Amino acid sequence: MRYTLKKEERLNSKLLIAELFSEGKSFFIHPFRVTYLRIDRKDDIPVQLLISVSKRNFSSAVKRNKIKRLIRESYRNIKHILWNDVNKKSEGQLLVSVVYIGKSIVTYTEMERKLILILHRLNEKDA
Repeated sequence: MRYTLKKEERLNSKLLIAELFSEGKSFFIHPFRVTYLRIDRKDDIPVQLLISVSKRNFSSAVKRNKIKRLIRESYRNIKHILWNDVNKKSEGQLLVSVVYIGKSIVTYTEMERKLILILHRLNEKDA
């Protein structure tokens, strides 16, 4: 598996984002709120990800962008945890929203550890 994060793997459809937040289920692992939804859509990409950082908590765009870069890099390196299980099920596509709601920037290793917990929880809940 290649450790990349292509444009197709990012959730950017306004219709799908609206559907995700209106019908999706969510859970919280500090400092992230995760919303997910399984849809019946045949696509080569089994998981699409949306990353968001609150402007209320981080008014500086530099800090928001840094957090988003850290989240993307962490996810890129560990996405195989989620992709392997979703590919086995092959019943549609999984939409995932990760919203950073912490008040301070956590380290890369802490962020990666939390994202691993999130991906394992998604595997359990989506089963």
